[in-house]
Amino acid sequence: MSGAVELAAGAGCTIDSVTAKVTGLCTGKGSITLAVNYASIMPLLVLAGGALVILLVAALVPKRRYPGLWAAITFLIGTGTVVDGLVQWSTLNGYTGVPVTLGDQIIYDHFSAFFVILFGCATALGAATSDSYLVRENLDGPEPYILLLLCSAGAVLMAEAAGFISLFLGLEILSISLYTMSAYHRRRAASGEAGLKYFILGSFSSAIFIYGAALIYGATGSTQFVEIFSFLVANTLVHSGVLLAGMGLVIVGLGFKVAAVPFHFWSPDVYQGAPTPFVGYMAAVAKAGGFAALVRVLMLALPTEASNWRPVIWVLAAASVLVGSVLALVQSDLKRMLAYSSVSQVGYVLIALQAGTTQGMTAVCFYLFTYTFMVIGTFAVVSVLQGRGETRNDLSSVRGLASRSPWLAGAMLVLLLGQAGIPLTSGFLGKWVVISAAIAKGQYVLGLIGMLGAAIAAFFYLRVALLMYMPAATGSPAVTTGGSGDESEDGYGGSDLAAMASAGLSGRDSAVALRAPSTTRLRVPGATTAVLAICVAFTIFAGVSTPVLSLAHTITLPWMP
Repeated sequence: MSGAVELAAGAGCTIDSVTAKVTGLCTGKGSITLAVNYASIMPLLVLAGGALVILLVAALVPKRRYPGLWAAITFLIGTGTVVDGLVQWSTLNGYTGVPVTLGDQIIYDHFSAFFVILFGCATALGAATSDSYLVRENLDGPEPYILLLLCSAGAVLMAEAAGFISLFLGLEILSISLYTMSAYHRRRAASGEAGLKYFILGSFSSAIFIYGAALIYGATGSTQFVEIFSFLVANTLVHSGVLLAGMGLVIVGLGFKVAAVPFHFWSPDVYQGAPTPFVGYMAAVAKAGGFAALVRVLMLALPTEASNWRPVIWVLAAASVLVGSVLALVQSDLKRMLAYSSVSQVGYVLIALQAGTTQGMTAVCFYLFTYTFMVIGTFAVVSVLQGRGETRNDLSSVRGLASRSPWLAGAMLVLLLGQAGIPLTSGFLGKWVVISAAIAKGQYVLGLIGMLGAAIAAFFYLRVALLMYMPAATGSPAVTTGGSGDESEDGYGGSDLAAMASAGLSGRDSAVALRAPSTTRLRVPGATTAVLAICVAFTIFAGVSTPVLSLAHTITLPWMP
């Protein structure tokens, strides 16, 4: 099937003949064979080509500032990627199987089209939220947008990868872009430190991943997912130690990319030090790309080894949910709290992944798509609250937000409730389908762990919500905020301390709350306002309706139960 794309549309292939189907021998009714399907690589061409266009234009135009130009171009490229993903989706309707093209390196199916749409949305939203931050920090220019587009191109390649070679190429394009974006704020030592930590640990994880891929190649004789599956179906390994070792190393390498426990230690430091809008984009794209790769490897190449990898994913899922939720409780820094919250969210995606079923893959896709909007919107609010130089990252920065900017507090509230899994939000529906997938597979204990983690997480999300709607000042002794110079003094009386105690804020948390800023009005850039409106609307829409979930339901692989 070298250099061909096989779209098996008919029902002529049965489960018994799956090996023939995936190797292109079972064509079925409506099969199409093309030497190279250019539509399959169009998202890569749009994103990578867009980055090159920005680089070329920036080199040719006079060296001066062009406010909003690079962000607008990147936003249009991201929007074009979304449109291209929708066109791919409609083109693929009615076809089943695993179509492979471009020298057997690219898979062109509904799964890849779904993630193209996701990455396009993240690119457009990330560009819109980054512009005002970069201008505020005097960092605006074409470079961050070039990195953002290349990162999205790498993520798309990971979702479309048909083998370990193309997967590793996409992984490195994504990772190197993220290393640079994390260290981009050159005037903040914390940003450079974040980039260095991310680079060192990320390099180790990449080496572990490629070593695992090499071991799988040694055990099966191929790096292509379909061929690996075909080999394992047709042959019984007398000694499977090499294959199992390779599978374990691949899981470890990708576990780092998605920040699953115990491979999450880089996450809080990187989230805290990296530029805030980039963190929101990173939390969405890096995790979605990592999970797209995990689905391809585990459910496409290694479904015959499910009895071996499902217990590993079970442990990672339970640990991520519990450790992420518990450690988020004790954080006083808002970005670190959201980092551990992100670790907890990874656990829920792993719960769905370990099911190893079509229902589980549907839950993975839906959860990642809805989480993209929630996390980008949340970090957009945090970026507004920080002030120049990111001087206010502690929980006190949100205190009294409702009186300073009621609609901004309302947007943050909806996004936090969505991540907590409160009904009528996409987060609730996402957790529902995740736990349903686990229960359908008989994983009752894991389902209970997921519900326990949601209950724990609700506390720290609602703590932030309560701080936003607490009064900014009640008059009594004045306390200097020690802020960045654009904040005044606040006074707090006994009623404030009682309110904080009733909210479960004591000791360190109370001290943080007492440093809260005053009623200084907040200026929210127009692009950020539009992003927040989109994120909030989508969080509610996806929680009370089913179109997005129905879209995820159509994603299947031919041999998945």
